[in-house]
Amino acid sequence: MAIKLRNPRKAEFNMASMSDLVFLLLIFFMLTSTLVAPNAIKLLLPSSESRTMARQTVTVYINAEKDIFLEENPVDLRALEMGLVTALQGQVDGSVVLRADQTVPVQQIVSVIDVVNKINGQSQTQHKVILATQPGR
Repeated sequence: MAIKLRNPRKAEFNMASMSDLVFLLLIFFMLTSTLVAPNAIKLLLPSSESRTMARQTVTVYINAEKDIFLEENPVDLRALEMGLVTALQGQVDGSVVLRADQTVPVQQIVSVIDVVNKINGQSQTQHKVILATQPGR
């Protein structure tokens, strides 16, 4: 003869609180992801098959309108030189990542490389210019 318990144990779990928690987390991440803007300057980078990543010290942007930006600050070539001297001060082998729109003329890119080469000649440093690309398709 089996003994019957007065209060049998139930193997149930209420999922209502769990689904509320999931929806709150979803709303939190949706709201915080809209506040993050990784790059304020919109560029269409040229494509490349290379997967090499370099340590980045300073970023220079050239957009489709041929405007030059040091980090996110608009500059001309003279101000770019002064800004790079300040940003690369104390380093011997820093790297300048050049993010240029694919429609930018080569002369504009060469002008930025010339500025870095001029800094290298004046201060006896070995800073590199790296042209940023997007992965090939």
